[in-house]
Amino acid sequence: MSTKNRSRRHERDGLRARHAKSCRTRQGGRCSCTPTWQANVWDNRTGKRIFRSFKTKSEAKLWRRDASYALAHGTMNAPVAVTVAESIDELLEGMRSGRVLDRSGKPYKPATIRSYERAARLDAVPLLGVMRLSDVHRRDVQRYIDDLRRRGLAPSTVLNRLDVVRVLFRRAVRDELITVDPCRNLELPAVRGRRRTIASPGRAAELIDALPEAERAFWATAFYAGLRRGELRALRWEDVDMAGGIICVRRGWDDVEGEIDPKSYAGARTVPVAGALRRELAAYKLHSGRGPQDLVFGRTAQEPLVPTTIRSRARRAWAHAGLAALTPHEARHTCASYLIAAGLNPKQVQTYIGHSDVRTTFNIYGHLLDGDEAKAAAQLDALLEGSPARGRA
Repeated sequence: MSTKNRSRRHERDGLRARHAKSCRTRQGGRCSCTPTWQANVWDNRTGKRIFRSFKTKSEAKLWRRDASYALAHGTMNAPVAVTVAESIDELLEGMRSGRVLDRSGKPYKPATIRSYERAARLDAVPLLGVMRLSDVHRRDVQRYIDDLRRRGLAPSTVLNRLDVVRVLFRRAVRDELITVDPCRNLELPAVRGRRRTIASPGRAAELIDALPEAERAFWATAFYAGLRRGELRALRWEDVDMAGGIICVRRGWDDVEGEIDPKSYAGARTVPVAGALRRELAAYKLHSGRGPQDLVFGRTAQEPLVPTTIRSRARRAWAHAGLAALTPHEARHTCASYLIAAGLNPKQVQTYIGHSDVRTTFNIYGHLLDGDEAKAAAQLDALLEGSPARGRA
């Protein structure tokens, strides 16, 4: 068979020999070089042909076979010219403008965007940025994770740095830029959450009593209403209904953006005010003399408190009283434990604490929701003893 006919047959087979410029085949003679081989497959999804070059014909045939199978089963990405760095820039710009929404359909929080920007600047762009979006495979993302771990970053930090990459490729799949998400089936470091400190009602009362009068209401609201730190900073007196015994959580506070929407749809909620909290808030309002539009715990009527300041003052007071310090977040967890101990069901706890999903409540407080084993056994005994079948026996 002539060289020309063999070339045509290979092209029909999706293979093509690429000869050197000095090769005699260009003058109709026999090959006098070591050609490279170009293989191609047709992608029905994009309506384009995908090309790859190889040193040998066998490599080209093997790739073509694997690529045809991968395209047919949706496990191969067609080439995309845009790079990871360019895609990240577009993603972050969309987050900042509000065009790109999170999974709940809400704009990304300013703090989240800043976290993604930091992860992109420090890690994602330096390690993956020059690669084309379609050329990133699971092994590349795994190397990204392994590199972060080798640098000594904590597991939670590794996962936070990975978030921007996950969002990027999840959206790329959704927008049909690629078909395969390289962030699937990764080997991730285990995050072992530290033991949450929860104060008993007696200890919480001691902690509050040991504080200066001007600090008591803030910590009482954290312990007895379970507001997040940002929600406490953004709370205004118009949100506190002393007569109705409720606090309406309507906003949070970001250090850069100021007042922002709550963390999630569930973050906007109405929280009951216990008697112990009502007394502290009433005394504090009389002392502050602020109006409905003013911040409850602000450094001034319109400027929020500084978290480090409120914590350092509390630590000094508690150290002087010989009490172990807690954080506002631990006070929030303490409030959840009180709601559970008071007999509220998981859905009620979820609502008052402001979780968007009851599964989050179970994951965090499941050990408390289980209750005391002896109490559970007594309840089961009461049920069994009172059953009709037991009575007939």
